[in-house]
Amino acid sequence: MSQAIQISAFVSSATKELLERQVRATGVKKGHLVEQALRHYLQALQELPADVIVHPKLVVTRESGRVILKQMETGRPTDALRDLMRDGD
Repeated sequence: MSQAIQISAFVSSATKELLERQVRATGVKKGHLVEQALRHYLQALQELPADVIVHPKLVVTRESGRVILKQMETGRPTDALRDLMRDGD
């Protein structure tokens, strides 16, 4: 095993809470959980095409947000969406 080093990073309070909850639920040490999660993420970035990576946070402009909201309020589900949602019933 290579020598461990300490890194420092700022995370949101929501991310910290998710980490704490996972640690309490599994008994896994924080350092191990962070190491495994970071390795998994970095490996995915190396091996997967960039267009299949779905980032956990989506940033939209005010205008595109208005368009999304309008579509959500007035849109109708397609037959394909209905079939997808029905699948497994």
